[in-house]
Amino acid sequence: MKKRIWELDAARGLALLGMLIVHLIYDLVELVGVFSWQEPAWFLFVKNNCGFIFLVISGVSASLGSRSLRRGIQVFLCGLLCTAVTGVMYLLGWADRSIVIYFGVLHCLGVCMVLWHWLKRLSSWLTAGLGLLLTAAGLVLGQLYLDVHWSLIPLGLCPVWFHSSDYFPLLPNLGFFLLGAELGRMLYREKKTRLPQINADCPPIRLLRTMGTHSLWIYLFHQPVLAGICLVIKWIVSS
Repeated sequence: MKKRIWELDAARGLALLGMLIVHLIYDLVELVGVFSWQEPAWFLFVKNNCGFIFLVISGVSASLGSRSLRRGIQVFLCGLLCTAVTGVMYLLGWADRSIVIYFGVLHCLGVCMVLWHWLKRLSSWLTAGLGLLLTAAGLVLGQLYLDVHWSLIPLGLCPVWFHSSDYFPLLPNLGFFLLGAELGRMLYREKKTRLPQINADCPPIRLLRTMGTHSLWIYLFHQPVLAGICLVIKWIVSS
């Protein structure tokens, strides 16, 4: 059995922990209205700009594995499941249209992994250059106001009606993924940990590693669990 590189799992787990905290606050404030809170600037910055960490870590991991095509298809299908569930929630009137996930983080990660099956043949210079180009293009597109056809949503071009609870367009995120892949090639040529001197079995790190190892399941099921917790909190506070 291939030995996992613990710091990658721990980094993914730490990113997941941040996501869970952000979503918990959102559910408490917006979903069940337990309390009102004006989000400070630093919180808005973290919430809106740190999602790229998932793409970089995924790129590093993809550079070490050999099953990116199969894994990518699995992750993308999970993204389609999220689309179906949020679409049903909207159609049943449980939430407004912005709840629908058209192209979220799982869609994006899945497509990036599938594309890596072919892009991994590129040289290091081409991979890094393409990653920088796609990242820059995506950051520029994000500043433009363009009313385009809905089919361009995955690229980062959106019609005026578009709002989504989870949106990770390929531009710039495919760029972040490729930069992560090249970082993985550079740092993990021997495919083993770079931090052997750290005790990876201490409880906090072990918890993050476990979260990182099961990141897909956590992403798929965390919102129903958090929503249930928030409803219980609301019942306790109001009783």
